[in-house]
Amino acid sequence: MSRSPRRVTALLLCLVLLPPLTAASCGDEPSAVSLGTAARGTVDEIVEASGAVTARAAGTVTSPATGTLAELRVAAGDRVRRGQVVAIIDSPAAEQRLDAVAEARDAAYAAGVPVGGATGFAAVRQRTDAQAQRTLTAARKAAAEITDPALRKALLAQAAAARKQYEVVSAAAGATVQALERGVASVSETAAALGAAQRVQAEQAYDLAEAAVDALTLRAPISGVVQLGGATSATAPSLDDLIAQANPAAVGTPAAGAPPGVDSALPEGAAVGTGTPILTVVDTAALGIAAEVDETDVLLVKAGGTGTIELDAAAGATYEARVRAVDLLPTTSARGGVSYRVRLTLGRGTYADGTAAPVPRPGMSAIVRLRVRQAVDAVTVPASAVVSRDGRTGVWIDREGRAERVPVTLGVQGEDVVQVVSGLDAGQRLVVAGADQVSAGQELP
Repeated sequence: MSRSPRRVTALLLCLVLLPPLTAASCGDEPSAVSLGTAARGTVDEIVEASGAVTARAAGTVTSPATGTLAELRVAAGDRVRRGQVVAIIDSPAAEQRLDAVAEARDAAYAAGVPVGGATGFAAVRQRTDAQAQRTLTAARKAAAEITDPALRKALLAQAAAARKQYEVVSAAAGATVQALERGVASVSETAAALGAAQRVQAEQAYDLAEAAVDALTLRAPISGVVQLGGATSATAPSLDDLIAQANPAAVGTPAAGAPPGVDSALPEGAAVGTGTPILTVVDTAALGIAAEVDETDVLLVKAGGTGTIELDAAAGATYEARVRAVDLLPTTSARGGVSYRVRLTLGRGTYADGTAAPVPRPGMSAIVRLRVRQAVDAVTVPASAVVSRDGRTGVWIDREGRAERVPVTLGVQGEDVVQVVSGLDAGQRLVVAGADQVSAGQELP
């Protein structure tokens, strides 16, 4: 029986066009087995993780007291310097408190301590101590309500220093009163000691009230770009979470933003309460990436390692990145898995044609590919050539046209190519596809 012209033509075309190392036959059921050769090359082992772009730092400026927004000296998008005045709060209560303690301070200097016996002096000391206690308690309470951590810390430290200072002069006044009772100290000495305690208390009350008024002048906690209102949390993770991931010591506190579709800017004259967010300063001078690496891969990640970043917002662009640190403590995902946060410095990005990619914004989602190991001038084979049976790893080599399984030791394992440390030499022919379908002694194409 003769073959049809079409069949003969197909066979001839197959013989002419088929690559020498392919095992696919031109029959009706092509084989999945194909041959290749072990080569020498470079293999990169990649760990992939999800992440997000982070800013270096951010600080949310909040109102330290109840009042109104008297002045807003910046607009959205303005670049400010650390310490620059950005807004002023008008708080009648704070101003009235300062006026009151100023009058009390003047009275303490003018009136002095009435001369009397030891009992009268002891009563004066008790009243002065009680007034100092009220002043310091009020100052600590007011400072504790401030949401700006730097300002809160400064005012609490001032109140603590004032307490220690007053305790010294109060103890000295008490010792003088006791000395008067024993007939050792004079009345004038006791009056002078108590007067000193009263003046210190009055000065401290004024200083604390003045510091509270000074705090109504709001300053930028860091240098950066202004965003009006607090750090919004329209999507997860929030900007503040991302800032904390990139730098745990970053300035700023979480603050609720405006509802979606509403400008978060407060107009001048708007009422504010203690902790109301006025604006947020974001430092974008050095962007980073916070990646979540699975516990099975994190031991391969080292500080100083390199990788590449791809962003959903810049399709087709690739960004350079370098590992800055790997957290020691883990995080638990919603699915119960354990991962570790890896912090990277984000470098420049380019498209495939070499043009520069846009600068990303904090919070943008990213795919991180970390190069954790590399083998140079290594014997390499396609990952599809490696088979594992009975707990042993091996490859099928071509031994005079028939398959022979030889054990191999693998090194660096890339996505498509793996390093063979032992058991195989460069140039040796082996099965590179369909290895799971091969049996010992099988005739190879």
